Amino acid sequence: MTGKLRIIAGRWRGRRIPVLDRPGLRPTGDRVRESLFNWLGPRVVGRRVLDLYAGTGALGLEAVSRGASSACLVERDGALVRAIKPLIANWPEQERITVIQADVEQWVAQSALGPFDLLLLDPPFDQAVAAQVVAQLQAGGALAPEALLYVETVPELSGAPLAEALGPTYVLLKHKVIGQVGLSLLASRASSEP
Repeated sequence: MTGKLRIIAGRWRGRRIPVLDRPGLRPTGDRVRESLFNWLGPRVVGRRVLDLYAGTGALGLEAVSRGASSACLVERDGALVRAIKPLIANWPEQERITVIQADVEQWVAQSALGPFDLLLLDPPFDQAVAAQVVAQLQAGGALAPEALLYVETVPELSGAPLAEALGPTYVLLKHKVIGQVGLSLLASRASSEP
């Protein structure tokens, strides 16, 4: 283990999440999570959350702490999944969290879960997979028509380039760069301003 993150706000505020020393793991730090959840504000309440490439689970756990109705965390690395499951086993309302060990691209292509109202997508930075994963989720009916999408990626693939890659279905609501991370929040063009 290399450290710990903390839940920033909500019913689980202050609870610690272990950060394992795993190849390619980039835990979503406090500043980035604060930006995301400041953007979402009360819109996170009641949302059904899908956290893909969950890593430590910090994004999905923070969402449930702040009032999301449920979260499904999908992570390929078995060591990370084994760290998350016992961590939340004794948390109140832990039944609202599902943790799945699976390759995200394969899981997305085969899953019948959903629809989800909020997608938290933090793919490995060496893969430009966000548009592909979102397209598969849409095609499979896993995203609600008015779903919000949050994507973390390298700055040059975030914001307008990401919105362009996702096509005309989504509009960029918020964009910010913190260090080497590009944060983008998008919504369906068909939905009213969330």
